[in-house]
Amino acid sequence: MNDCQHFQPLTLPTGEPLPNGCVLVCHNFFDQIQSDRYFQSLLNSLNWRQEKIKFFGKEIDIPRLTAWYADEGKLYQYSGIKMIPNPWTPCLIAIKEQVESVVDLKFNSVLFNLYRQGTDSMGWHSDDEPELGKNPTIASVSFGSTRRFQLRHKIDNLGTLEVALDHGSLLVMQGETQHFWKHQIPKTSKIISPRINLTFRVIKATRG
Repeated sequence: MNDCQHFQPLTLPTGEPLPNGCVLVCHNFFDQIQSDRYFQSLLNSLNWRQEKIKFFGKEIDIPRLTAWYADEGKLYQYSGIKMIPNPWTPCLIAIKEQVESVVDLKFNSVLFNLYRQGTDSMGWHSDDEPELGKNPTIASVSFGSTRRFQLRHKIDNLGTLEVALDHGSLLVMQGETQHFWKHQIPKTSKIISPRINLTFRVIKATRG
């Protein structure tokens, strides 16, 4: 990670550093004008898909829309879903390069999630698929409505940590975070407008 005075490390409620990982948050990483422009562009131009998963033997829609953009041949699989990459667009490259300017990494892929309303969500999980390799760095950008991002340790009872990811924010998970922590975007009963989340990744290998 390059030096960035706007990044704040996520800590335990006691103020102690996060054990077994590193999570950094930068609010307003993208300014209001950039964030508004990118949100509208992504909402209207991406190849959004409604994926399905099997749940107790039944096929159901996942509670959000998704899109996968990456270098050629960089496939991604999770929860039985196999994602074929769409090619990068100038808009996506501009966002990626701004994120890469503060992260010492060149990303080759990005997973999009569109949370259309408060009932759209993402359950507890870790980004630990084999193709991401050991100790992956995940850079998460948010545009649109603010949503709660929660984390909990897989082993120790440290309670649920929470941070509000607002319009234009950037959250980076590094080190052992995916081995020891799970995260989610919970449902909310509040009436809220859509949110687009971009999680930039490095695919190191692909499964057949």
